[in-house]
Amino acid sequence: MKRTALLFAAMAVFTLMAAPAFAIQYVTIGTGGVTGVYYPTGGAISKLVNKKRREYNLRMTVESTGGSVFNVNALMNGDLEMGVVQSDLQYQAMKGIGSWEGKPQDKLRAVFSIHPEIVTIIAAVDSNINSVADFKGKIINIGAPGTGQRVNATDLISAAGLDVKKDLRAEGIKPAEAAKMLQDGRIDAFFYTVGHPNGSIKEAVAGARKVTFVPVAKELVDKLVAEQPYYAAANIPVAPYPGIANTEPVPSFGVKATICTSADVPEDVIYKITKEVFENIEDLKKLHPALAVLTKENMLHGLSAPLHPGAEKYYREAGLIK
Repeated sequence: MKRTALLFAAMAVFTLMAAPAFAIQYVTIGTGGVTGVYYPTGGAISKLVNKKRREYNLRMTVESTGGSVFNVNALMNGDLEMGVVQSDLQYQAMKGIGSWEGKPQDKLRAVFSIHPEIVTIIAAVDSNINSVADFKGKIINIGAPGTGQRVNATDLISAAGLDVKKDLRAEGIKPAEAAKMLQDGRIDAFFYTVGHPNGSIKEAVAGARKVTFVPVAKELVDKLVAEQPYYAAANIPVAPYPGIANTEPVPSFGVKATICTSADVPEDVIYKITKEVFENIEDLKKLHPALAVLTKENMLHGLSAPLHPGAEKYYREAGLIK
């Protein structure tokens, strides 16, 4: 009996000592609303990584969140291990400006960038909004607090010489709700900074109320690009949206969606995730139309935060950086 008890005790001690080596590490990636591109992109990355979960003892889960500002704050608080962040918000967080005025987020780290995101303004044709100047007196959804599109909308409206609080009635609702509200006549237009094609925009276009993409004048785009290094001119495609009033690509501007993490996340975790994404990039591109433009080279563009050591290790091994 004593020998049996000692044997079981020894086995228990061995199990406890060995457990950390086999413990599964859980990584949650924060995304955005379920109708945007962030959520399926986070799911696509998780799907790739989870194929090797037994080999890596690593499991990724995707979480729908309030968007870029929320994700940065959650990364810094340790509530998320990875998050999708617009390149402009990544820049502002590092510099301690915008939502982080006077508080630079020194632990924010970049991993890679993904699809381009275009500042898209969807308006009802009967609202007679043909330019940003026509926002005066109209009901415009600029996006929920904590979202990238709210920041982009405010930047554009200010660049046009309008006051968000005085010249228009600004709403702060989610894009998933905005499409229905536009069709119901409760708003005149809404902003959405997003990769294309997009489900909410398709919903807005498919209704009985005719809708159009509002162009952003070249002088406004040039002004924004000159003032903010993370903005770039872009054209909204119309082909994915049968029924839209526009017949040609619509001029606007945009940013890039990026994957960020915290300096506190272990190097080996980020290395494994980066390796799986880059070595299976063709599979990733097939998982959502917005990802079709990805290349290993352009996935290193739009990163203003320092690279996480795990990502940097892989990029050096792969010859992507020297």
